[in-house]
Amino acid sequence: MSAEATGAPPRVAVIGANGHGRWHRRVIAPLHDAGRVRLVALVDVRPIEPEPAAPLPADAAVFTDHAQMLAVARPDVVVVCTPPHTHLPIARDVLAAGADVLLEKPPVLSMAEHRLLAAALAETGRACQVGFQALGSAALAELAAAVTAGCLGTVTGIATVAAWQRSDGYYARAPWAGRRTLHGRPVLDGALANPLAHAVMQCLAVAEAVTGTPVRPATIELERYRVRPIEVDDTAALRVVPRSGPPIVAAVTLAGEDFVAGEVIVTGSAGRAVLEYPTDRLLLPGDDAPREVPGRRGLLENLLAHRADPAGTPLIAPLARTAPFTAVLEAVQAAPEPTLLGGDLVTATGRGPDRVLTVRGVNAALREAAGSGALLSELGVPWAVPPVRTELTREEDA
Repeated sequence: MSAEATGAPPRVAVIGANGHGRWHRRVIAPLHDAGRVRLVALVDVRPIEPEPAAPLPADAAVFTDHAQMLAVARPDVVVVCTPPHTHLPIARDVLAAGADVLLEKPPVLSMAEHRLLAAALAETGRACQVGFQALGSAALAELAAAVTAGCLGTVTGIATVAAWQRSDGYYARAPWAGRRTLHGRPVLDGALANPLAHAVMQCLAVAEAVTGTPVRPATIELERYRVRPIEVDDTAALRVVPRSGPPIVAAVTLAGEDFVAGEVIVTGSAGRAVLEYPTDRLLLPGDDAPREVPGRRGLLENLLAHRADPAGTPLIAPLARTAPFTAVLEAVQAAPEPTLLGGDLVTATGRGPDRVLTVRGVNAALREAAGSGALLSELGVPWAVPPVRTELTREEDA
């Protein structure tokens, strides 16, 4: 019997309680204090890091093994915030134990894993919310409504541009950082798969608003670059050509000259819209300047509401909605190692773990790609290489 049926607050646990898991603990803390949930357990293979904004309740337990926690603490909802290559087995264990799961992004790393997790959801009847928290943005909802209402006319292209910086210390944060595989399992800790995954998913969400259904990629074209001896991309240009709807281009870097938080650019026959997704600032046709659209629905709160009323409260980020993103990741995983950039093209600043590498001219090149819908190699960028092209069959993108 569910916690809601007995009148007790849902029992919540976090697997992967350190690192980004501390952010989830901060989300849970006020819900626990208000009696809306009961935090019963934290799990991590390392000692639990203190979090002043979310102290551990006196009666909550700490475990190093998630299976033991599931058997002892018997949670109703579990947040899984572990390395991506561990998501599938842990999530399946959670579902088999009778709990719903909030699974950090990326949920899985291949369409085969996606199908296995979808089968586990169908078999257990449980729910899975994926940690694309930007999908809960009111600004995204307003943009999608404008697209659906025809305010931009016929949408001809969707793109995203983002330029961040990551230091040497970022790539030393964990054994899987910057890795393509670990212990024979895919990891894929690159710009597209991890820090800038939200940019790609926001584009896919807008494309969903255009056609009314999740994107079904027909072709994925990919250029990947790196400025360090890592195994994944820190700079990338991606184009997804769907079976229906406009093409999607992502032009992103973790070696940017100047900071670009992340913009989703929607071009139509009647105008252009820009959503800065990390800040929820939106510019629609007719607006004089971008304006902040406040309000984000939290994924955990949405999952709790869905548990109480499955028919009346749909999940914001159900696993099925993320299938196009996983199809992109699968193409990234299959692509050759990224091209290494160096020489006079790359500038180093700072020392030790704070050292940052930047690519000369990368911001302008990425902006041009996003604005034109072209890949870097198509724009004549001197260091660009031809894209890897993946054709998907209808069975593969399902």
